[in-house]
Amino acid sequence: MADGYRLVIGNKNTSSWSLRPWLAMKEAAIDFTEIRINLRAPDMKDQILAHSRAGKVPVLWAGDTMIWDSLAILEYLAEQHPEMALWPSNIEARALARSVSAEMHSGFQALREHCPMKLLAREPKDDLIDPVQVNIRRIVDIWTECRQKFGGSGPFLFSHFTIADAMYAPVASRFKTYIRDLAPFGDDGTAAAYIDAVFALPAMAEWSDGARQETAA
Repeated sequence: MADGYRLVIGNKNTSSWSLRPWLAMKEAAIDFTEIRINLRAPDMKDQILAHSRAGKVPVLWAGDTMIWDSLAILEYLAEQHPEMALWPSNIEARALARSVSAEMHSGFQALREHCPMKLLAREPKDDLIDPVQVNIRRIVDIWTECRQKFGGSGPFLFSHFTIADAMYAPVASRFKTYIRDLAPFGDDGTAAAYIDAVFALPAMAEWSDGARQETAA
């Protein structure tokens, strides 16, 4: 690629959609130039429009090709870098990984609205409304099913890190911020261990360091 990759992202403490492709690229050792936009800046919209006509982050530039939307970026990367196995190789596992990734992409509106990503915060809630509780139970079920069916040889949803893990990493952050204990939501320990595995990733530590630097500035 003549000009390499440029990934345009938002604030690391709060931009859940930015985290997804950033984390995948770091874990897959795909080189890129990071362009960070302060989503609280008065001219934020103009800054974003300088990189994307869609007016949102993240945006991936691959040379002169623009890809926007997190899942579209991840699919593009999987196609361009098949050697990194960003989707599982097993066809059944890959079908499940795509399904749960798409469900995350389009669903869980109550969780998003009432529990926005605040990576560095610890604000446990004891009064979650019913739609949020339904979302949490469904996510715990997803994680448990993936781990039981395809997670036998590693700590992630499909054993090794995949796009599905990139899609659910911000959810792991939300649970860490807002949920004291996942057991009341049906967790047998699988979901809690999965959250620990996500946060043990060196790339998650790097992202978290970036969030701390932003909030300290």
